[in-house]
Amino acid sequence: MSERRAKIERRRELKKKRAATRGLVTTGGRVQPPLPRKKPSPKWMLYLIFASLGLGFLLIFINYLGVLPGGASNWYLLAGIVLLAVGFYTATRYR
Repeated sequence: MSERRAKIERRRELKKKRAATRGLVTTGGRVQPPLPRKKPSPKWMLYLIFASLGLGFLLIFINYLGVLPGGASNWYLLAGIVLLAVGFYTATRYR
């Protein structure tokens, strides 16, 4: 009886190895097809990343110089930080 179980175990291991070489995912003896790949990001997303990072840095720098209307203000600083945050967030979602 134990020989039969050993034979079954060897077959299962062999199936897992075969599935792994084909790029299929095995879970508990079942073989699942590979996960579908996500689509690449649209081209405008790259422009949005660089524009928001650049404008955020520029706004903070110009606020530091005090050139903006009304002088140095915390609102300009906050807007620059928000633009930087938007740039970093979209950069993490870019594929």
